[in-house]
Amino acid sequence: MVEQVARRMAGKTVTDAPEGWARAVLSGRAGGGGSSMTGGYTVPGVRASALPSDMHSLLKELAEAVREDRGWEPVSWEMDCRSSGEYRLTVFTDAVGRVSGQGGGYEIVLAPGYRLPQPGLRQAAGTAAPAGDPESAATRFRAYLERRAAVLGHPEELPPPATTAALDEAERRIGRPLPADLRALYLIADGDGIGHRHRHLIGGHAWLSLESLVAENTEWREWQDRPWLGWDLEWNAVVFDATPADTVRRCGDHPGWIRFAADGGGNHLAVDTAPARDGRPGQVIATGRDHDEGPEYVADSVSSLLRQHLELLEHGSYEEEDGRIFLGGPARAPGTREIVGGIPAEVPPTLQAIHINDAAGLVGLGPLTAAPGLRLLNLNRSTTADLSPVRGLPVESLRAALDGGDLTPLAGHPRLAALTLRTTAPVDLTPLSTVPHLHGLDLSGAETPDLAVLAGLAGLRYLALARRQWDALLDRRAVPPALAAVRLAGDPAGDGVTFEDALALAARLGLDTGGALRVTGGVTGHGDGAVHG
Repeated sequence: MVEQVARRMAGKTVTDAPEGWARAVLSGRAGGGGSSMTGGYTVPGVRASALPSDMHSLLKELAEAVREDRGWEPVSWEMDCRSSGEYRLTVFTDAVGRVSGQGGGYEIVLAPGYRLPQPGLRQAAGTAAPAGDPESAATRFRAYLERRAAVLGHPEELPPPATTAALDEAERRIGRPLPADLRALYLIADGDGIGHRHRHLIGGHAWLSLESLVAENTEWREWQDRPWLGWDLEWNAVVFDATPADTVRRCGDHPGWIRFAADGGGNHLAVDTAPARDGRPGQVIATGRDHDEGPEYVADSVSSLLRQHLELLEHGSYEEEDGRIFLGGPARAPGTREIVGGIPAEVPPTLQAIHINDAAGLVGLGPLTAAPGLRLLNLNRSTTADLSPVRGLPVESLRAALDGGDLTPLAGHPRLAALTLRTTAPVDLTPLSTVPHLHGLDLSGAETPDLAVLAGLAGLRYLALARRQWDALLDRRAVPPALAAVRLAGDPAGDGVTFEDALALAARLGLDTGGALRVTGGVTGHGDGAVHG
């Protein structure tokens, strides 16, 4: 029963409490294969205190009890326990839950199935012809195998060729044709694996059999796509451009990327059948777990990649160990994509993201115009008085504290999608009504005298406000019409918010919170728990 688990959680909280504590507020998620906990004890005169130990087994029991009682999984929970032994446990679906990190507060998901579109879907499509050639690919691959055999002292055993019929069936099942040069390789060998042993012939990756290729690009693909990390991390995230620019779509994954080789650690080589404007169909890209900031351009075709492999062998750029050949990496275009710290004296033109931290005095953003591909600009605990340099940059995610100045430079900005704004004086939000792709907005640290402007932001999907701002917005009936998720932030002046505040806001926004579980009681002789729904 939920109340029994609640009482044991409160007892554990009291038992593990530090000396002199007054209150503990703990929260997190439970169920769905795991649990989490944040918060801590309040001890007068002490800045922070540790969490109770070994609570995860109790959270597992809580998840099981709530699933049996209400059918919810996973759930969000919050325990408020006083040194007197009185406690209150609140449990609801994970549609409402605490978020940590900058801003904190509570997240409320109003449209659980909605995901933000990836920026690469808006990029212009490439129109160039494929760079690969099946005859060249086959010739280079055979030469590559011969050169490897000379290094190893023996030819490497490979699977027999795939048939034309098998290739046709594989293409039918994945719904796209393979590039002609990749097809040519499968007519030589059906991948490079014998049993579970692979030769890692292509880019140091295991070249997949047709059967595995189909699996990677059909039934397995759903859970291998870039995971959704939650609105608090995704609403202002940016996908970097590959180098050269505008060759690969800026996506975490795309149905036009056909994975044909794997490193065994969640990374893949793929042939790109839907390139961006300056790309070529059939180009080879790297994507997967270690490419969460965006895909990497590798070569304009499988044919070119094989030429690179031959050149590396010819120049001795390899190591041979235990019967395997490890090729040196092909040269990558140099350039700095991200900087953390201050603006350097010379801004690299390749810069795509900068995090300016703890700057002394006002930050002048003018030097950043030297980075024509800048997409993310974060001023963390740093302030500027002029946003006009942003006007001519393709910035999609902007975090800024504004001292004076206004938002006029952002009017009509063609790329801006996410804005976090802090202000030292009231600011007019009207220029935001002309930003066509604005989907996320955090005004919880801004002085905003007229929030009614937000009602006209038809494309806004995420909004973070302090409690007083939400009250004003709801009283004015000016809530943007298409919100998928919101955040209730604590007031910058120190006005904290609670789970109950978040549930009340969720209800005002149309979410049914009437079934929330609330368990109250006392421990260490302070009475038995009672449950209320």
